[in-house]
Amino acid sequence: MTSPALVHPVDEVPPVRHLAAFGLQHVLAMYAGAVAVPLIVGGAMGLPPADLAYLITADLLVCGIATLIQCVGVWRFGVRLPIMQGCTFAAVSPMVLIGTEGGGLPAIYGSVIVAGLAIMLLAPVFGRLLRFFPPLVTGTVILIIGLSLLPVAGNWAAGGVGAPDFGAPKNVALAAFVLVVVLGVQRFAPVFLSRIAVLIGIVVGLVVAVPFGFTDFGGVRDADWLGISTPFHFGAPTFHVSAIVSMLIVALVTMTETTGDLIAVGEMTDRGIEPRSLADGLRADGFSTVLGGVFNTFPYTAYAQNVGLVGMTRVRSRWVVAAAGGILVLLGLLPKLGAVVAAIPAPVLGGAGLVMFGTVAASGLRTLTRVEFKGNDNLTIVAVSVAVGMLPAGVPTVYAKFPDWFQTVMNSGISAGCLTAIVLNLLFNHLPAKAKAGAGAGAGAAETGGGVAKPREEAV
Repeated sequence: MTSPALVHPVDEVPPVRHLAAFGLQHVLAMYAGAVAVPLIVGGAMGLPPADLAYLITADLLVCGIATLIQCVGVWRFGVRLPIMQGCTFAAVSPMVLIGTEGGGLPAIYGSVIVAGLAIMLLAPVFGRLLRFFPPLVTGTVILIIGLSLLPVAGNWAAGGVGAPDFGAPKNVALAAFVLVVVLGVQRFAPVFLSRIAVLIGIVVGLVVAVPFGFTDFGGVRDADWLGISTPFHFGAPTFHVSAIVSMLIVALVTMTETTGDLIAVGEMTDRGIEPRSLADGLRADGFSTVLGGVFNTFPYTAYAQNVGLVGMTRVRSRWVVAAAGGILVLLGLLPKLGAVVAAIPAPVLGGAGLVMFGTVAASGLRTLTRVEFKGNDNLTIVAVSVAVGMLPAGVPTVYAKFPDWFQTVMNSGISAGCLTAIVLNLLFNHLPAKAKAGAGAGAGAAETGGGVAKPREEAV
């Protein structure tokens, strides 16, 4: 009698009650970031509240569909890993410029559709570039992802960017309280409860926040029960060359970021990313971006904050994140439910975010422990890459005088750090080494074949 084949943790289907709890936890972790993009773009364009609400519900609907495609997979679309999808912040500045000066929402959606098609076409090419992501590069990129997200958690903990009481002690105290609850649950609670420590922390934080006046549910009362997003609600898309060029640059940035996120989740779930699976994941990104252009929303990418949640909870099932995608679809169809989630105050999310985003950075350090740092320049590669990646987070206006295309690439610390790590790894570990002086040069030439150094195995 043969024993049944073991199911990989990524493919396990937890009980329904666990799916709902774990899935809701993922939704709460990414909700603030998901709705921020339509709020920023719509607010910059001066759209009325009704149109802003429409952008948010459309965004949540397509977030859910994109997540389902990425996790469940349809043919060659979807990496089939626990990956949450959401609107990319890399596109915010170009979209604001296009929306206010280059043709409005129809021009934005035309450029988004073209960018999505380009991502689908380029996905196999990026898949073949996976060999340029050894542990030295992937560990550095994962570390940069986590460090880049920490300022986001800090802003939430202080009350949220633009809040009139930003930095007030009561905001930081609420965030610290949520952080203590999350840590306490993870340390002392039974296994199942420890895996939803973030969800419990957010719920307890919300219960405490309401009587202290941190939030109100007035928006829930005013929200509609049902909202259906229809294609091209704001008019047929228009195609402007300058807008398309800007969005194609964004597409390259998001592909780089998604590659880093997919590799990070592959590391955490013990299901390594291969060229084909990377291409499938990027192809899903492209298809979701096309859907975004059709259904009145924006470009989509993997959400790094949820990468941290996977690492922290150690729940590796892709069906958990698929359940989160289903919840997002419901939120997109039922605006009143979305308003309930939107009522969660920023400091509550900040306390939970500190744990999740720190977990991403720690996962990068864990990957770097597999790299040899003796007798080579790998430490320099990590140091410079992290420095370049963190520069936009530490000094947000450092590239303000540069051309728009340069800002689009370098203002994303993830893409800037990733590109730096790839280039430096090629420079130090793959290009011919410089000749030594005197006898050492002859010995080196004899050993490596004419002075061409072999690639350093520990970096590859």
